[in-house]
This record gives sequence, C-alpha cells and structure tokens, in this order.
Amino acid sequence: MNQYVLDACALIALLRDEIGANKVNAIINAAYNGSAVIVMNKLNLLEVYYDSYRLYGKTQADIIITKFKKLPVSVNSEITDKLFAEAGRLKATYKISLADAIALAEASVQDRIIVTADHHEFDIIEQHEKINFLWIR
Repeated sequence: MNQYVLDACALIALLRDEIGANKVNAIINAAYNGSAVIVMNKLNLLEVYYDSYRLYGKTQADIIITKFKKLPVSVNSEITDKLFAEAGRLKATYKISLADAIALAEASVQDRIIVTADHHEFDIIEQHEKINFLWIR
C-alpha cells in the first residue's frame, strides 16, 4: 500500500484543476479504494486555507475546508519530537519555508511519498535526501 504526504501545492492544484490535478485525484481515489493512505499536516492545510481566503474570501475558504474534510486524508496536527527535529534540520539545511519543512519532515519521518509540484524548493532536496517524491508536474 502506498503512503503519501500531501503538500499544499498538490491540494491547490486539485482545487483549481491545474496541471497535475489528475495525479492528485488518482491518489485520492486509491485512498477511497483502500490501496493508499494519505496524510497532510495541519500547517500545510493552513496554507491551502489562507490561499483560498486571500483569493476568494472567507466563505469560499470555509467551503473548501469543509469539502477537504470529506476526503480520505488524515490531518496530522501533532508535532512530535521527531517531526520537530527533522523539520528544523531541513529548514536550517535548505533554507526553505517552515510549511515546506513540515511537509518534508512528515514524509521523511513516516517514510512516505511526498506529493508536490514545488520543484523550486524541493529539487535540491531530492538530490541530497532519502525522501521519496511524487511530482504532479
């Protein structure tokens, strides 16, 4: 069974029907069918919320989060000591955003595949870390 961590940009691609949305949708369908497990950190979900709020307003952002909660995605709101340390190491080493460091640390600590389109931040990390990436575009 494949196990994934959903990055904010992957969920945003799905919501906006951008290039790569079909790959995210396929993973979600696999989770509905029981052949995949998907986790998203609450901090990364916050990125989706504030992006939606900024672009569409509070009402639409709230609707998006309500729809998200119906998806087969577990939201991790706990920052364990391992996640804390790994996110700190990744942020310090690669000078990435805190949210990106959290998503990567979720994938690293749980040995999951990160689903993302964020080449700008993650290409260098893929070359140097033992984190599995699924690029949606």
